[in-house]
Amino acid sequence: MGYLALEALVIDVPGRDDGRPLDLHIESGQIWGVLGPNGVGKTTLLHTLAGLRAPRAGTLHLDAAPLSELGRRAVARRLGLVFQERADGFPATVLETAMIGRHPYLSPWQMESDADTRLARDALARLDVAHLEHRLVGTLSGGERQRVAIATVLTQAPQLWLADEPTNHLDLHHQTAVMALLAEQAANGRAVVLCLHDLNLAAQWCTHLLLLYPDGEACWGPARQMLVPTALERLYGQPLATTDIDGTPVFVPRRTS
Repeated sequence: MGYLALEALVIDVPGRDDGRPLDLHIESGQIWGVLGPNGVGKTTLLHTLAGLRAPRAGTLHLDAAPLSELGRRAVARRLGLVFQERADGFPATVLETAMIGRHPYLSPWQMESDADTRLARDALARLDVAHLEHRLVGTLSGGERQRVAIATVLTQAPQLWLADEPTNHLDLHHQTAVMALLAEQAANGRAVVLCLHDLNLAAQWCTHLLLLYPDGEACWGPARQMLVPTALERLYGQPLATTDIDGTPVFVPRRTS
């Protein structure tokens, strides 16, 4: 299975002139959570890892090949991205949207096969939106749209998942279902990188964490080593109370007045 290597990578965050170079490997079986307050560059980092933005400095290697030298179709066969915000380019049904995940594997003008359709329908069922397959995506709720977006990447079947706030708009049941799905992807040999605001989801599901601070500083490592209350309080500028439930740390914001 593959990996994504960040070598002295500095992301190009607007309005910030510096930032600690990132040197880390994202490998098969790992779930990396990217944590930090608004505006530190979490989404910018994810778009950089996907090859949609150029870094300010440093390099990215996907399966040992420079990401910048790979064609978009080759990248799309290995890497899938769940955006935080999506714009509907044209009216499409839920099933048609999920089928977009098969496009990297089709030659120009080639139609999707029955096998492609089955993959898409299986993904929609896994995300609990199969009953909506004939609905236009633009008519869905925020949570339904989010699950369709995740089902589209599941249909794509990449080796590396990049997900920007994948639990956004979701209720508790579907938050847990989506995190369990991502954990299953990692257990099956894929790698997952996700931006999160929920410390408790990160503590429960992530194997590794990358903390991005407002001053450009960063630190990373195994989740258990990174979930230090003092470091997290400095990250968010927020006092925290912590406890332990079933062996997993739980964090609660303290009232400051």
